[in-house]
Amino acid sequence: MTPRRVTDALLRRWPLPDPAAMEGKEERGRVLIIGGSTRIPGAAMLAAIAAMRAGAGKLQVATSASIAMTMAVALPEAKLSGLPKDAHGEIARLGLDVDTDVERADAVLVGPGMLETPATRRFATCVLQRAKAVVLDAGALPAATEGSYAICVMTPHFGEMAALLGIDASDVEADPLGIARGFATEHGVTIVLKSAETVIANPEGRAWRHARGCTGLGTSGSGDVLAGLICGLIAQGAAPDQAAVWGVALHGRAGERLERSIGTTGFLAREIAGQVPAIRDAIDRGS
Repeated sequence: MTPRRVTDALLRRWPLPDPAAMEGKEERGRVLIIGGSTRIPGAAMLAAIAAMRAGAGKLQVATSASIAMTMAVALPEAKLSGLPKDAHGEIARLGLDVDTDVERADAVLVGPGMLETPATRRFATCVLQRAKAVVLDAGALPAATEGSYAICVMTPHFGEMAALLGIDASDVEADPLGIARGFATEHGVTIVLKSAETVIANPEGRAWRHARGCTGLGTSGSGDVLAGLICGLIAQGAAPDQAAVWGVALHGRAGERLERSIGTTGFLAREIAGQVPAIRDAIDRGS
């Protein structure tokens, strides 16, 4: 099955849920971001802002207790939960309140700014078992190999995909489409295999290629933004593969806009999500 090229025409034929038809923030969906650490505190915030820029209605963030208050001030739109941390500043476990938040959320993102640790894998697996829809990123990615789940999107780059499969990154680079399709169908997930040309594959074997964007998107925090966009779209009712395709497209086009206004490189990940609402509107209008 030949992968489809992601174009504006394809996106217009596959429209996202219309926010104008939703009565308020509850209908636009509740997002929960679980991530961040003492050493990488901003990743969860980048993802959280992106989820809101994608159009989600309500935002909750669970992060290391040592940075929760600072993030609450920087992110006044969110309900913040501080979680116990280990000696390295990583989230050690989820509390009872966050367990409840997982079940109530329309989409949960786990992993931005987190290292792969036994604790991360353990509670990411728990989230997969209890949440309606989950996006896995960074240190939480290995949890997808623990079993099959109805709704899950993963966002690995080539190195992370290679680590999951126990192969070399050059093997992934040689056949990203085959690798993505194989993993997606075996584990029942949607894969966003990130690179200059990103491959998206769903559990049924359908696949898409996205080649737009710019060099500047290869910057620290850019992947956190992408994961947040996808999570925000799922929360609004988009199907996992639709949210993945649209999220990659919005992310790439945001980079193109920043390239024109700032330069080929040098723009910041925190600037990407702010471009998204206008791009989404422009695609919908066909302009």
